Amino acid sequence: MGFLMDGLDAEAYDRTYTDGQLIKRIAGYFKPKLGVVVVVSILVVLKTLMDTAFPLLVSNGIDTLVSNKALQTAIWLAALLLVSGILSWVFNMLRQWLTAIAVGDVVLQLRKDAFNAVMDRDMSFFDEFSSGKIVSRVTSDTDKFATVVTLTVNLLSQFLLFILIAIILFFRSWQLALIAFTILPAIMLVALGFRYLARTATQRSQRSMGRVNSNVQEAVSGIIVAKNFRQEQNMYNDFKEINTQAFHVDVRSGILYNGVFPVLVAIANLGSTLVIYFGGHNVLNHSITAGDWFLFVQGIASLWFPVTSIASFWSQFQLGLSASERVFALLDAEPRVHQTGNEMVPALKGEIEFQDMFFSYDDRQTVLPDFNLKIQAGETVAFVGHTGAGKSSIAKLVARFYEYQGGKLLIDKSDIRSFDLHDYRRRLGIVPQVPFLFSGTVAENIRYARPGASDAEVLQIARQIGDGDWIEALPEGLETQVGEEGKALSMGQRQLVALARVLLQDPAILILDEATASVDPLTESQIQEGLDILLEDRTAILIAHRLSTIKQADRIIVLNRGRIVEEGNHEHLMRQGGHYAHLYNTYFRHQSPDYKPGEGFVEVHASVLDEIDQATTPQPEEVR
Repeated sequence: MGFLMDGLDAEAYDRTYTDGQLIKRIAGYFKPKLGVVVVVSILVVLKTLMDTAFPLLVSNGIDTLVSNKALQTAIWLAALLLVSGILSWVFNMLRQWLTAIAVGDVVLQLRKDAFNAVMDRDMSFFDEFSSGKIVSRVTSDTDKFATVVTLTVNLLSQFLLFILIAIILFFRSWQLALIAFTILPAIMLVALGFRYLARTATQRSQRSMGRVNSNVQEAVSGIIVAKNFRQEQNMYNDFKEINTQAFHVDVRSGILYNGVFPVLVAIANLGSTLVIYFGGHNVLNHSITAGDWFLFVQGIASLWFPVTSIASFWSQFQLGLSASERVFALLDAEPRVHQTGNEMVPALKGEIEFQDMFFSYDDRQTVLPDFNLKIQAGETVAFVGHTGAGKSSIAKLVARFYEYQGGKLLIDKSDIRSFDLHDYRRRLGIVPQVPFLFSGTVAENIRYARPGASDAEVLQIARQIGDGDWIEALPEGLETQVGEEGKALSMGQRQLVALARVLLQDPAILILDEATASVDPLTESQIQEGLDILLEDRTAILIAHRLSTIKQADRIIVLNRGRIVEEGNHEHLMRQGGHYAHLYNTYFRHQSPDYKPGEGFVEVHASVLDEIDQATTPQPEEVR
């Protein structure tokens, strides 16, 4: 049992909705389709009437033929049965056709809403929750949502059929009808008892499928790493374990779903047996006619089929409700980045100021304990420090990807929380350490920053980097296909495309997260040429591990555990012989053009070395 339930807990943002809340929410999606819903309802009633007419015609026909054995009566009876059957088929076809259109439109809108909700989530949401499981909610769960609607229409038809047949049977013989209905409480008890089990089973089934999707997505994304370390078998074993869990969960669900219908049929057959026995006695006693007895025999099957269908379809109904619950939980997930206003952002100068900033990714890890810093408009500031010093966190806060818990962050003396984020980020350019490109051409990826840019503008921007020499190295120039995630290009080429994309955006504030950390010297020189243009008259935050990038900064900020321990330019910090000098000896010395092994060490004060040793000692809670 532990293996089956392992990893199938609800996500932190999941919520529990009652059936009434879910159905009300689903009904809200059908308001624009009210006209179609009305037509479908009418068709359901008409089909039900035709289905009810069939046993009535046969019953009356039997009584008529008993008293009048004319061939003409039999012909008329056959003709009426044929007409009722054809009309039932036509009404059912139209009903299913219109239902499919309405449901398709609703699922389309729901999927749009789900995808829009994903786009609105802040970065902490994607850090905490598996992307594969999120994808599962947007795709497979929205498909299962359609099950609720389709089954609701089917159950409505079945319920109307039950009501009409029950009225007719009571009208013909209320005594025999009461005998038939003696088993109804037993059927209802089984159905209601199955309801809770069905919801639990469907939730576990969907969560297990979400784990499978997440594992497959991670395996495909990391296949190059697996092959490099020859871990294909371990990756397969992980998938096999998760897939086996999904198999066992689905088997348990299947046994539960398929087991309820035989139980209900057995109870219904008991009712049919009672009707046949007591009805036969009534015919022999001339209490009812042979036609009425046939009506009961035929009607009892039609009577119990809707009841057993309602109960047995409850599993599928619960499957749809569970899927709806998961989608609505995604839609209703509370954002962690809260804006106090949505002011449109004017042309920014680029002044950035942190005032008494307190930031933590969670309640256990403090990243910035009391951070104060002012970056002047147009200033280029490089942040350096050991891993976990808080460099990337500062950049993410400027980008408003995360919510800080204390203090203020001012942009041009305005609180960043007062901005319209969409408008603010249009004036913010980011070049990540590992650039992401979308499938398409190089030109399309550059144009991503400004979709309305012309081909001439894109080409002009691309040529500003390295005099455009990198374009000549592409097989088809700017029309070269980059492949999935840009894998058809080298890492350096991807970085150049990402840099050109930001150049086209022309932002007021620029964030470069180690933009030259994974490229060769030639590409680095091309990027540096582009950076000279990009950094001109812009505020820039550089998170760099390259000496060439750091040296061109107006100011270097040395961080240690979220605190500023030194600041100044390269020469000034080197003369101090402090933390920066230690970083230079550790990381940057070998990047110097005149580097010789064993030479170039900068003297670091002993007190600083002791302080660094204490700071780098592993702590129970490290910052990011």
